[in-house]
Amino acid sequence: MTAPAASQVAAQVTAKVPAPAHLPAQAPAPATGQVAGHMPGKVAIRGTRPSDLIEPVRVKAPAGGTWTEYLVLFLRVMAAVSLVKGLYHWAQICSIGVPANQAFEMQSMAWRSVTVFFAVIDLVAAVGLWLAAPWGAVVWLTSVVSMAMVELFFPSVYGGSAFVVLTEIALLGVYLWLAIVSARERPA
Repeated sequence: MTAPAASQVAAQVTAKVPAPAHLPAQAPAPATGQVAGHMPGKVAIRGTRPSDLIEPVRVKAPAGGTWTEYLVLFLRVMAAVSLVKGLYHWAQICSIGVPANQAFEMQSMAWRSVTVFFAVIDLVAAVGLWLAAPWGAVVWLTSVVSMAMVELFFPSVYGGSAFVVLTEIALLGVYLWLAIVSARERPA
């Protein structure tokens, strides 16, 4: 096809297909067949394909939140709690705000080991939970179960608080319930 014939075809196509209202009007291609930035003999026609005239589909969000959104919100709240717990354990390791006789070096080996473990795992869990990554939930579950077991089976380390054990079990139960309900909500 010659350059004048190509420009005639382009003019006919643009005359038949109206430009969408949201797009600026385009000038017709030059008669020489040259378009700025293109090789001679090639004509670029933009916005004239039928698919360019179709508006994008917009799905309306449901009025209430979905269970998956509630699960992600719960994970983000638990991420903040894990962050605070991890920073608290690091403050204990660095002996920030404690009397000299209760410094990290003065504690038992079991207490120091458990404190270092939770200082690391809680911060890693906080990052994974905030990202709503599957590995974050696994690390957080490890942290929750570990804290409950330390409090329950090794009361000499942190004091054996029944409140901590019940709180950790309740948080675990809420997570499992939200995960199950969220999984049922999604199609297979």
